[in-house]
Amino acid sequence: MKLIYNGKFNGDMESLPCKEHKPGAVKFKEFNDPKKMAIFFNLLALVIAAIFLGLFLLRAKVSTTSLMAGAMITLLILFPHELLHGICFKEEVYLYTYWRKGMLFVTGPESMSKGRFIFMSLLPNVIFGFIPYTIAMIFPSLDFLGVFGAISISGGVGDYYNIFNAITQMPKGAKTYLHKFNSYWYMD
Repeated sequence: MKLIYNGKFNGDMESLPCKEHKPGAVKFKEFNDPKKMAIFFNLLALVIAAIFLGLFLLRAKVSTTSLMAGAMITLLILFPHELLHGICFKEEVYLYTYWRKGMLFVTGPESMSKGRFIFMSLLPNVIFGFIPYTIAMIFPSLDFLGVFGAISISGGVGDYYNIFNAITQMPKGAKTYLHKFNSYWYMD
C-alpha cells in the first residue's frame, strides 16, 4: 500500500484517480451527488450518535469532562480512521479532505473482493467505535470511552452505506472497485 495525500477535495469528480472500467462492470445504485450524500450522511450520523449515546446514558452516568474528552478524542482519530481504510488497499490509495461537507475519504482504483471491501469499510468503525463502546458498556466508569465509541460509530455512516450496497448488490464471487466517486462491481 502506498498512501498519497491529495489534500483538499474541491468537489470535482473528474479530479479523482481512476482506471479504465472493467468489461461488464455494473455501477452500484448509490448517491451521485456528493453534496446530497454529505447532508444525508451527516443527518443519519446524528441519529445514530443519539441512539448510541442514549443507550450508554441509560447504563452510565457521564460527566461533562468525559463527554468533552470523548468528543475531542473523536476529532483526533479522523485521519487514523481513514488510514485504517487505506491499509486495506494493496496498491496506491489516495486520501482527501472535504471539510466543507464534513468529510474525509480514501479512494483507490484497485479491485477487491466483496469480503475485503466489507472488511476495509468496517475496520476503523470496529477499532474506534464498537470496541471502545463495548468496553464502556461493560465498565461504565470508562464513560469517556462510551462517548468516544458512540460518536465514532456514528462517524462510520458512509462506510455502512458501502457495506449495505456491497451486500445487497454484489453477487457471489464478484469484485468491486472505486471509479471516481462511485463503486462498481464485476464478475472476475
